[in-house]
Amino acid sequence: MAAVQWRSRGRNYDAELQRCRPEAALVEFGDYHPLKPIMVTDTKTRRGTRKGSTSSSSSSSSSAPADPLSSMLDGTDPLSMFAAASASEAPAMSHSVSAGDLGRKKREKEEEVVGADFEPWSSKRGEILARFTTTEKLSINLCMGSDKGKAPSPGSAVSEKVRTRLEELDDLEEGSQRELLNLSQQDYANRIEELNQSLKEAWASDQKVRALKIVIQCSKLLSDTSVIQFYPSKFVLITDILDTFGRLVYDRIWTMCSDPRPLPDSFTVDDVNDTAKETCLNWFFKIASIRELLPRLYVEAAILKCNRFLNKSGIQETLPRLTAMIRGIGDPLVAAYTRAYLCRVGMEVAPHLKDSLNRNFFDLLGTFRQISGDSVQNQLVLQRVEVPEYLTLYSPAINWILQCIAYRAPELLLTEMMDRCKKLGNNALLLNSVMRAFRPEFVAARATDFIGMIKDCDEAGFPKHLLFGSLGRSLACADPPESERLTILNEAWKVVTKVRNPQDYVNCAEIWVEFTCRHFTKREVNTVLADIIKHMTPDRAFEDAYPQLQSVIRKILTYFHDFSLLFSMERFLPFLDMFQKDSVRVEVCRSIMEVFIKHQVEPTRDPVILNAMLHICKTMHDSVNALTLDDEKRSLALLIIGFIRMVSFGRDFEQQLSFCVEARATFCNLEPVLVQLIHTVNQLAMETSTVMRGSHSRKTAAFVRACAAYSFITVPSLSSIFSRLSLYLLSGQVALANQCLSQADAFLKAAVSILPEVPRSISVEGKLRSSESFLLDFINNFLATLLVVPDHPEHGVLYLVRGLLNMVQDYTWEDNSDAKVRVYVSALPLLAAMSQETYLYSIPKVDSNETLYGGDPKFLSEINKLCETLIGQILDHLKALGRDEQSTRRQCALAFSLFGVLLAHGDLRNNKLSQLAVNLWNLSHKHGYCETRISVRTLEYIKHQAHLPDMTHLTDTVQRLALQSRT
Repeated sequence: MAAVQWRSRGRNYDAELQRCRPEAALVEFGDYHPLKPIMVTDTKTRRGTRKGSTSSSSSSSSSAPADPLSSMLDGTDPLSMFAAASASEAPAMSHSVSAGDLGRKKREKEEEVVGADFEPWSSKRGEILARFTTTEKLSINLCMGSDKGKAPSPGSAVSEKVRTRLEELDDLEEGSQRELLNLSQQDYANRIEELNQSLKEAWASDQKVRALKIVIQCSKLLSDTSVIQFYPSKFVLITDILDTFGRLVYDRIWTMCSDPRPLPDSFTVDDVNDTAKETCLNWFFKIASIRELLPRLYVEAAILKCNRFLNKSGIQETLPRLTAMIRGIGDPLVAAYTRAYLCRVGMEVAPHLKDSLNRNFFDLLGTFRQISGDSVQNQLVLQRVEVPEYLTLYSPAINWILQCIAYRAPELLLTEMMDRCKKLGNNALLLNSVMRAFRPEFVAARATDFIGMIKDCDEAGFPKHLLFGSLGRSLACADPPESERLTILNEAWKVVTKVRNPQDYVNCAEIWVEFTCRHFTKREVNTVLADIIKHMTPDRAFEDAYPQLQSVIRKILTYFHDFSLLFSMERFLPFLDMFQKDSVRVEVCRSIMEVFIKHQVEPTRDPVILNAMLHICKTMHDSVNALTLDDEKRSLALLIIGFIRMVSFGRDFEQQLSFCVEARATFCNLEPVLVQLIHTVNQLAMETSTVMRGSHSRKTAAFVRACAAYSFITVPSLSSIFSRLSLYLLSGQVALANQCLSQADAFLKAAVSILPEVPRSISVEGKLRSSESFLLDFINNFLATLLVVPDHPEHGVLYLVRGLLNMVQDYTWEDNSDAKVRVYVSALPLLAAMSQETYLYSIPKVDSNETLYGGDPKFLSEINKLCETLIGQILDHLKALGRDEQSTRRQCALAFSLFGVLLAHGDLRNNKLSQLAVNLWNLSHKHGYCETRISVRTLEYIKHQAHLPDMTHLTDTVQRLALQSRT
């Protein structure tokens, strides 16, 4: 291809813009418009209409075209068809519903009493195991019978079956004795889990009698209170085995009923076949033959649900019987947990039978007298257990029983419970469980009565601060009468503040902080904080109470969103000083920042808030070190950035800049924060320009130069090369907008000077990616800015453009890359725009090259020479691509791109330039890689342009452009 002489075509941007605007067309009111709402109506045929006529409901305007989706269905919308079918079938179905079905549905509705608001036993299991521990050695006594199977008795008489059962039970109860001694708590738990697995294995291998033996022997362990502190945890472990056994038996019988068709969950006795009933009865007869009371009770309770297979009222009759049987257990602690297990099973299978639950509870109240009896007291002396510690062993059982009773119970039941507590001399253990079991609304309404009852409790039996803690939990969820709130707080805090043990104190104080924040002002909250500091500071007790102290902060932040009010509390910041551990202190600061960002709506300049938040942000920043993870740094930086965005000094721009200077020194280790500060200062400069309406005074001109200096000093401290490039360019644009030409020049030169530092690959979200696409985006943005940048009087014509192109020439691009040549192609539109008499865009009060040179021929000559050089480089690259068959696709794409530039910006009246355009078109279509659709649209555009008065020369050019089919 021969060398060409470049000449840019003259552009009238205003006229071109006018031609590109779509023609206005009047739309009548009734015409269809894509933004008009579409009315979708259900069309139904009326009954009783004459044959051949239809009647439909009103639809959308007749002038609107038919919905293409509806037309594809030919009027048979599948959803409408289903709806019509359901409507037609409904009358028939209504007649087929029997009275039995209705009764069953009613029964199901009654039984579905336990909802998601009922806290299940499984959620309490872990807490009990963690709370009730021991260091003493434990033992397991197992009396396992022979595993040899019994020969089946001939005949089927009932007496023979009974004899067989008794023989199995005798073998089971009189087998070989095995005792495991000196077990640690973990060993004991592991052994119980092994027994649970043995039960499952025995069942899976059809050794049903052996499975029953395991369950009976485990149930017997619940009568052992030799290590009484561990009893609640032992109960949890062993009842897991009972639950497993109950599920296995129930599933076995249910499976027997499911042949040949599955048994529904809502089955009745009539659905159960005789074989399943006989098997179920067999299990109950086996269990009834167990001689000892405790295992017989537990095992029958475990399979209580199986009564559903025998008769409708089986569960209703069995629960009262089992409840009465528990009265035969002598040890009050063992009896209490047996009642808890029965209540647990009862809530699962028949939650509507509350009478048995209530009877269980009243029986439990009767056993409290046994605690002061000789047998219990002697046992406590023998095991060296104090009465308060012994009473806490009852808590899980009593809490569970009361939870079952109080679930969706009327308010009247709480009054009855309070009266019974008074008759028992305000038993502290019972009172504590009552407050925790009933709905907080009921407890809050009687808060004053409960405080009176707590005062009358015996301090020795159960500490009063625990009772106030339970009351405080209810009051945190529900509001007591307004007139009583201050009295309640004063009475509670009198007790709380007297607690000497720091751990007990902070556990209770943490609960009442929420009540104080919920109903009182900063004065009362400040008093509470002062009291907590007073109790927790001696001997650095706060070091063992960080979770509770963090909870106090969270509760305060939940109710106090006015940070000027919060930081004006005298004791709030001293309270924060108690968080001495670095990780905890940072976590607390993070929680404060999250609330501030979420709830601080208006920007602030309050010095109290700014000083406190700067201190908090500095604490987070100073926690960053070489070992800090990138995600952690990013998270902290986002919080600090959120604070910086909320700081505004209004029209006091100098104060705002001073704040940014201080913040830069404070947060120098977090790069995203420095980037935000540069953006903030650039925005500050633009706000100054807006206030001055683009005409700076001497003072504001000096201020915006100071802003530019801030950015120029800060950008080099960033490690990310692309952050530096983009901020240099942005700051240069801001400087230009404020008529700071020398500062803008410095920014742009700095950006060009660091281009060689750009690595060939960068890390994006932890993965290495080529930096080429990012660099090309930046260069294109940079080129667009250079149009309005005036040349420096001392550096010659187009010195920034030449400097950029020289850097691009020297940069080490990737192998087999067209990036450098694409920059050259992108530079041609810029140079063409620079040669126009009037530029496409400009900056107010900044004289661009159009004004400085005024269309000087020497200036235009320099532009044309530079364009010819670039085109020469591009053509040389195209020739090099043509030598390699594997590069033909790249050659076609690049040729078509250059053709587009020549068409848009070159003066094609020049024959050589026109011939070059035709050659590039042919080259781009030579191998059939160019998309036909784009080629056709390009030809249509050229033909359209050729009809314009100043573009008629394109008629000859378009005739020489031919479409070639793909080979």
